[in-house]
Amino acid sequence: MNSKWCLAVLPLVVVLQPANAQTGKYPDRPIRMVAPFPPGGTVDVVARLVGPLAAKLLGQQVVIENRVGASGIIGTGYVAQAKPDGYTLLINTTPLVTNTLMYSKISYNVLNDFEAISNIASTPSFVSVHPSVPARSVKELISLARSRPGMLNYGGAGTGTNPHIAGELFNYLAKTEITVVQYKGGGPALTAALSGEVGVSFSGVAGATGFVKSGRLRALGVTSLQPVAALPGVPTIASVLPGYEFSAWFVVAAPKDTPREIVGLLNQHFNTAIRSQELASRFAGEGIDAIGTTPEQTAAHLESELKKFERVIRERKMKAE
Repeated sequence: MNSKWCLAVLPLVVVLQPANAQTGKYPDRPIRMVAPFPPGGTVDVVARLVGPLAAKLLGQQVVIENRVGASGIIGTGYVAQAKPDGYTLLINTTPLVTNTLMYSKISYNVLNDFEAISNIASTPSFVSVHPSVPARSVKELISLARSRPGMLNYGGAGTGTNPHIAGELFNYLAKTEITVVQYKGGGPALTAALSGEVGVSFSGVAGATGFVKSGRLRALGVTSLQPVAALPGVPTIASVLPGYEFSAWFVVAAPKDTPREIVGLLNQHFNTAIRSQELASRFAGEGIDAIGTTPEQTAAHLESELKKFERVIRERKMKAE
């Protein structure tokens, strides 16, 4: 899968110069980047790939902190209420917007309570099955699910998370009823699929690829519109279900009213980090596309995603209590 480089390459001298040497002020201490899901999930994987390279450019450590619970709401709400000084950041994915659509009571507004920094990357998911499930293609999975309505299940990472949205979009288009079993994050959901506790998985390519290659999961289809370089032999779900497309994205954001110059500096260095050759090769191996948008483009993306997911959430009655 080709990385999508969206920004011009900076001169090497700028890339290698730490941010605090340029500004003389920010940052002068470690930066916390909150991942609101458990270790092992795709958000955590991306954060731990990007964080060290961003730290080199910023001249300060970027500490990944997993603040989990309530489908990402706890960690996201924590960042929304943090001091807007650039030392507490958020890395989040689809639930940043889907939670707004699914929960009637939530302590933050995705469009009003954050300063968007960058949409740094995206990755599709595999629909895969435990080896005990008698399906070797998306078509066979659909037939099996229709013949056993409510009998097959898949692991979600919490209400409105990437596996949940991907799974319910599949149900919606395939007219199946594969039941979601919610876990406390993508890591536990993937573990459940590996053990056979659930038969079907919609785990991200980044987390699932190694287990597919080792034979512990059988990948039937990929949620993107093109096959992924990590496993090019896996066909797209859309080849069987026209209109199916889902890719998780990874947005870095700061609390509202974080100074514009800090947002700009963070945008510059996170985008430079994801364009590095070191990270590009690792991203490609994990089936992740580097993106790198401006703060304005990132904010517009979040607003667009709110509109995109509204229909499937309504049709599948995915409202949470």
